[in-house]
Amino acid sequence: MEDRVAIIGGGNLGTAIARGLAASGKISADRITITRRSIHLLDGLKQEGFNIEPDNLTAVRSARVVLVTVRPRQLDAVLREIGPALDEDKHILISTVSNASVAEIKHQLGKSIPVLRAMPNIAVAVGESMTALCSDESVGLEAKEEARGIFGTLGQTMFITEEQMTPATALCACGVAFFLRAIRAAAQGGVEVGFHAEDAIRLAAQTARGAATLLLEGDTHPETQIDKVTTPMGVTISGLNEMEHHGFSSAMIRGIVTSAEKATKLYREKENKNGEDH
Repeated sequence: MEDRVAIIGGGNLGTAIARGLAASGKISADRITITRRSIHLLDGLKQEGFNIEPDNLTAVRSARVVLVTVRPRQLDAVLREIGPALDEDKHILISTVSNASVAEIKHQLGKSIPVLRAMPNIAVAVGESMTALCSDESVGLEAKEEARGIFGTLGQTMFITEEQMTPATALCACGVAFFLRAIRAAAQGGVEVGFHAEDAIRLAAQTARGAATLLLEGDTHPETQIDKVTTPMGVTISGLNEMEHHGFSSAMIRGIVTSAEKATKLYREKENKNGEDH
């Protein structure tokens, strides 16, 4: 990957993307510029070889691909700021901002550059993200493949409709936290039945990885795999039924739905002048 990348918004997600891209070997750290208003918070990244920059315009002018990873309330101001530096014949802009549509982004930019949306999660840092992508009809195949190429180095990708992007926020971006909490709960159960905490977390995490791999590589339904490990009057089905009795599945479903409902409001709440730094 030859193009330089500018990441506007060096918060948790922006820095995870930067580290994931560099770790993938597809683009070196010295070809990635990361911005943040409180630039001293990126000193660690500077030591890792990344370019850090307090000025968004400078970062945009040095790049071809611009990733906007700021908070929803900051988006409009950032787009108006960088709009003059964007070249319709050069740049591709990819936004990770929840619930901000391609049309709204273009309106703030005032330019017809290729705009795509991406919804990754923090597993980009280890190349295991599930990233949902979308664009409008004006974006050509080349720009789509470029976006897929970037996020494909950070895990798996899927192009979906723009209407599905907010649900993807809940299922993929928030979902990492849900599955981490499930692993923590499993580890706590492991401690209760006799394991030390650090051993229980490792055992639970690897078991979760194995379960996910069975589905991804086997292209099967979860219940198909569950049937393979449950026997009549067995210990597995007893545990599953006890968890379902206490609302395991319904709690996960409600959590995803609740996050999706809240995500629909994020971009609509405009940031005040003293908004939190990203």
